[in-house]
Amino acid sequence: MSKVDDNPGDVSDAGENLRVPQRSPRERLSKVVYDSMLSDILGGMYSDGDKLPTESDLADRFSVSRPVVREALAQLRDDNLINVRRGSGSYVIKRPSAAVLKFAPLGSIADIQRCFEFRETIEPKAAALAAQRRSEEELDRLHNALKDLEDAASDGKLGAAADFAFHLAISQASGNAFFEATMGSLESAAAAAIAVNRSLSLMRPSDRLAVVQREHEDIFKMIRVMDSEGAAASMRSHIEGARKRMFDGEA
Repeated sequence: MSKVDDNPGDVSDAGENLRVPQRSPRERLSKVVYDSMLSDILGGMYSDGDKLPTESDLADRFSVSRPVVREALAQLRDDNLINVRRGSGSYVIKRPSAAVLKFAPLGSIADIQRCFEFRETIEPKAAALAAQRRSEEELDRLHNALKDLEDAASDGKLGAAADFAFHLAISQASGNAFFEATMGSLESAAAAAIAVNRSLSLMRPSDRLAVVQREHEDIFKMIRVMDSEGAAASMRSHIEGARKRMFDGEA
């Protein structure tokens, strides 16, 4: 199933093996700037509320064009790390824990975040269709994955494989082979993101994993009662929450 097992030590390997589409030269340069700025923020060079250098200064520092810098800053903004104030500049609005780098190589973080963006689009629809079309056998498969997640949380284990199995089972229950194929193609990226988030959760009080478990239970309940709108909303809330937990530690 998942390429990431329940050993947190393997999470960084998953990030290093992350497969993403080929980038254009400008996208590659933008990622270099993003990675460097993220490293500076995580490393404490900039604290909450600090103003970042101007676009021109950053362009000079990295020997790139201002549009490349803007793309990198836009990603940091989308990741809710900085706030761009028109006419004033860019400011750090939160400095995530450096523990993120313990579980995700710096170069993979932007790709994991972009994977979340993509999943926010496709997985709510897959959950909605699963609520409409799921069979009893598929519901049983979902329930088994949910039980595996519950057992992992109770035992303080990572549970990344069970987490991905749950999401894959939903795509299978959608009755649309394209959702299943897409989720399967995302296995490396999605499993890496799942493993990072669950590893960070294990570092926090047990109520953090309990919140994640409730999110999965909400999705399952909506699919069980065949509430397509509720299933989509629960899935969207879960993925948005996971993305936020990546950086800001919100439950």
